[in-house]
This record gives sequence, structure tokens and C-alpha cells, in this order.
Amino acid sequence: MNDSKGVLIVDLGTQYAQLIARRVRESQVWCEIAPAKDALATARRMDLAGVILSGGPASVYAEGAPEIPTEVLELGVPVLGICYGMQWMTQTLGGTVEAAGKREFGRTSMRVLDPAGPFAGISGHTVVWMSHGDSVTAMPPGFSVLAESDTCPFAAMGDADRRFYGIQFHPEVSHSVRGREVIENFLYRVCGLEGDWSPQNIVEHQIEKVRAQVGETGEVVLGLSGGVDSSVAAMILHQAIGDRLHCIFVDNGLLRKGESEAVERLFGEHLHMDLTMVDASERFLASLAGVTDPETKRKLIGRDFVEVFREQARRFENANFLAQGTLYPDVIESVAAHGGNTAVIKSHHNVGGLPEDLEMDLVEPLRELFKDEVRAIGRTLGMPSSLVDRQPFPGPGLAVRILGEVTPAQVALCQEADAVVREEIEAAGAHHTLWQYFAVLLPIRSVGVMGDARTYEQAAAIRVVESLDAMTADWAHLDHELLARISNRIINEVRGINRVVLDISSKPPATIEWE
Repeated sequence: MNDSKGVLIVDLGTQYAQLIARRVRESQVWCEIAPAKDALATARRMDLAGVILSGGPASVYAEGAPEIPTEVLELGVPVLGICYGMQWMTQTLGGTVEAAGKREFGRTSMRVLDPAGPFAGISGHTVVWMSHGDSVTAMPPGFSVLAESDTCPFAAMGDADRRFYGIQFHPEVSHSVRGREVIENFLYRVCGLEGDWSPQNIVEHQIEKVRAQVGETGEVVLGLSGGVDSSVAAMILHQAIGDRLHCIFVDNGLLRKGESEAVERLFGEHLHMDLTMVDASERFLASLAGVTDPETKRKLIGRDFVEVFREQARRFENANFLAQGTLYPDVIESVAAHGGNTAVIKSHHNVGGLPEDLEMDLVEPLRELFKDEVRAIGRTLGMPSSLVDRQPFPGPGLAVRILGEVTPAQVALCQEADAVVREEIEAAGAHHTLWQYFAVLLPIRSVGVMGDARTYEQAAAIRVVESLDAMTADWAHLDHELLARISNRIINEVRGINRVVLDISSKPPATIEWE
């Protein structure tokens, strides 16, 4: 249990619940997330300073809509209801909610009428992000209107005596221009918090949780990929249980060029962790022979990964725990997070496809964190910037960047093209503002000409995106000369590729990876 005074976020089915948590933690305040059914129990075990009720896709008057225990409003702490949370609070406290005459989706100009509570220091017009089809049509007794828009007369409301506030817009998204201030005002001015939560606190908290879960004799095996997530997880686990952590690096034959050697140098030779290097490339590539369906690829890779772990874990008598560097975006895109109604988007993350007969308990010290928090923790732990700032790499490796069948020859092509992309972008210093940058091998051939000879070879796509947390991403506008160098090198140095294209799609509607 965490010792810091904090805020409970009640997840009512929105995909933004953890984004709210991220904003709270950026304000250096501890928070926890719980689904509606667990909200009261979670609140009572926390050192609670306030409650935030998230948005959600349902209508409060619809059958099966999320129901929060009304006792949450009797805990004596401030409550901030966002979108659905505001509507639930309105209906519960005696107001009315109805289908809106005109729905509001997207950027909206809102007028602050009373710069109090969460709106302290904010007056006049401001741009906010709306996403609702229902609206409050009558406020509960004791509430007054704090803000309005042209189509939403109760865009924000508040009861200063009970410290209850409701806002129809989403302050957690970057499109709400002063949304961060609204959240900070609620945390600091309304809840009276001081912002004492830091990366060091997170490290101490997670070390405590690991020790409590694993016990004094338990041993843990960790799949070490060399990426930021598994590396930070390894550092936390090593501090928590020392040599009872057994890091296993599985070379599945789908890694980036030079990956295996770099991991062995850093973790085995430099950090002196118990590290086992397993070359299972032939096994994985044999499983993928003839397979073209993306979902089947992921499942086969996940199956083989777990089997390799089982084989390695038998060498450790007390290794009843499997550690993973799972992050919250992995969770929210793979399962219905926290028991809510969030949609499954993809299953290639660690949390997708683990069998029920794994026979090992999962240890996931990063499960509730975003990538930027993990990077901050890495810096606190003294990890080199070359590792902390490394771009994310998918669990199935290059298999999701090779469209069609994955063969040793295709892997070699993708590795070489990807190496060129990374080398040129990093040499130009352009990587500091990028989330990911890589090459994708396409299952198409096109006619080309090299010298006096006709070629008929494959195409590679360059994928370069900017993002904060991988939940949304925009394609990056690289310098044209840099793009020309990348294209020229790939075509000239990677035999088998004669055409390079640029992916200029954002997420959504596309995903960052191609499969």
C-alpha cells in the first residue's frame, strides 16, 4: 500500500482513465484507478484526498450504465466528475440529465463564468474538448454554474461547500487548452495536496510491492529485451530481490541489428545481473514458416516465448514468478482495462495471449505507468540516456514490421533497412523529438532500374512518428535531405529493395506498427 496522500480515479469505461492518472502524476500527486464496483473499497484503504469520476460511453439513464456506490460522495473529500462522472453525480444528487438537443464532439469554445475552485485563475473564453451526447439540464440543489458553451448551458458546475465539482469537457486531453490548470487547481486548491509524488517515490513504492509479492525466498525470471520497459523493470526487481532475479534474454531471430550483443554487454558485463542468453531464432522462425496472418504470427511468437521461459525456469527451483515490463498502454489496448468497457484494439502486447496454465505468477512493476514515467524512473535509477531514451520496440519484434511471411531472408532485409533508418536519424540528431522511427518491409515488388539492368524487388516504408504515450501519434515531418539520405542508402546498400516510401498516416486512424 502506498503511503502518499492521493486521489482515487474511478474508471467508468473510458479509454481516458489512465490519461487522467497521467495528468495527476505529472502534477506530482499519487493516484490509483479502480472500476466502479471496487471504488469504495479502494477509497477506504487509501490515504484519500479526493476522487475523480471519469467519463464513459454510456448514458446514466440507460440500462446497465456504470453505477458508483453513493457512499463515495459521503467520504468527506472533494469530488470532480468529468463528462459521465458529472452526469452521474448530477442524477445521484437530485439533478436531471437528458439527451442533448445538439451533441458536442471536438474543440469547443467555453466561457468561464465563475473563476472558482478548479477554474481559479481562468476567466473568459477558453478552448476545451467536448465528447458527449447527453447534457445536464438541471443542476442538483446547492450547485451553481461555473462555465457554459453555446450548446451546453452547464459546461461546468460546483458546490463549494461540499467541494463537489462537475465538468462536461475533458481536461485530461491536450486539446483542452487549460485542462492541465483545471486538474492542478482541483488537486492543489480544492484537495489541498502539495505535489510530493516523484519518480523516486514510484521506485520505492514498486520495490516495496515486489518484495511483498515475491516474499523472502521467491525467485523471478524476467524476459529482458533490452528495451526501456524490461530494462527499468529489471532494475527495480534487482534492487528489490537482488540475485533472486534471473534475467533471460531470448533471441527470437526477430531483433534489430546488433540487439543481442548490446544487451549482453550492458546487463551481463556492466550491471552484473544474472543473465541467460538463449538463441531460439531457429525455433521461432520455424513456427512462422508459411504464416501470413498478423494475429496468428503474434500468437505463435507468444506461445514460443512462454515455452522457452518454461524451459529456462525449470533451472530455478523457487522461480514461481514471471516478470514483464508491461505498461498501461499495453493493458488498455489489449484488454478491457480495470473491468471497464474499453475496446480491445490489438493483442500483440505482453498482456495478450498468456495461457491460463502458465504455472507462474506475474510480476508487473510498471503495469500502471506510462512510457514517460518509466523513462523518468530510469533516469532516477542512473540508467544511461542511450537506453532510457531508446525508442519502443514491439514484443513480436520485426514480425509485425514484415508484412506477409517471415523468413530468414526477409528478416535480414528488414534488419538492414531498419539499421539505416536508425543510423541516419540519430546521426542527424532528429531522434530526440521522435517516439519511434523504423523501416517496414512490404510484401510487394516493383520495377526499378539500376545501371543498365532492370530490377524487380521489394519496397520498404519509413515509419516515423511523434507521440507522448503511444495512445495517439502524428507522423513526423523530417527534413527532406535526411529522407533522401535514408532512401538512397537503403536502395544502394540493402540488396533486394529498390523502392522506399514514406508512411504519412497518424494514429488514429492507423496504428503505429503496421501489424
